[in-house]
Amino acid sequence: MASTPAFPDLLDLIEERSAALRHAVATAPDPRTTVPTCPDWHLPDLLAHLTVVHRFWTAAVLAGAEFVPAPPEADGDLPAAEALARSAEATSALLAALREAGPDRPCWTWWQSSGSPNDSGAIARHQVQEAAVHAYDAQLAAGAPLPVPGAVALDGIDEFLALSWGTADPWPHAPARIRLRTDEGRTWQAELTADGPRPLAPDTEPVALELMAPASELLLTLHRRRPAAAVRSTGDPALLAVLLAWPRLG
Repeated sequence: MASTPAFPDLLDLIEERSAALRHAVATAPDPRTTVPTCPDWHLPDLLAHLTVVHRFWTAAVLAGAEFVPAPPEADGDLPAAEALARSAEATSALLAALREAGPDRPCWTWWQSSGSPNDSGAIARHQVQEAAVHAYDAQLAAGAPLPVPGAVALDGIDEFLALSWGTADPWPHAPARIRLRTDEGRTWQAELTADGPRPLAPDTEPVALELMAPASELLLTLHRRRPAAAVRSTGDPALLAVLLAWPRLG
């Protein structure tokens, strides 16, 4: 069953999760604290990253399928209030571009090889996840982490399997069947082989590894924001370790 929110709801979620990140940065007891889940960054770096990401995807949506990827220039070291304002402006520009495009404009994406849609709707969907995971990063650094909202997390798992697994390097281990089960009731099952992941109907075949957790915990574990112990698992613990380390995460 599809779990992706409608396009207008995706835009609302981009705005809401981006605002949650900015709120965490603005209210952190130490505004220069290190981000534990992105240890090369401090909170201002995380905020600047969101700004650059939103500018990049604004340009991609406006150019459509003819977009030639080029990273926007960062603003440099800005005063805190100005950096927060620039981030809010970048989010607003992204939302305006997406509203103008609607959900069906063909667009360049980095996941061309995954078989997933390459359009403005898919970009909106991915930007919800970008903002949601980084909002958690910011909240964690500020000392007040909150779960990813349930609907966002459920769709995030679905998208993670399609994009992060779908564009990963070939599975370098023996073929393995994996099941992911959320406490909210959604289940995914796939077989990983050197030819790529193959979706399977949930609960139809035995698996070598099953992961179970609330959707937020499962999503954050897949993104390597939470330790493997954050999920309940049955099966081969060695397989769990290599599964979580397998895809490249941006």
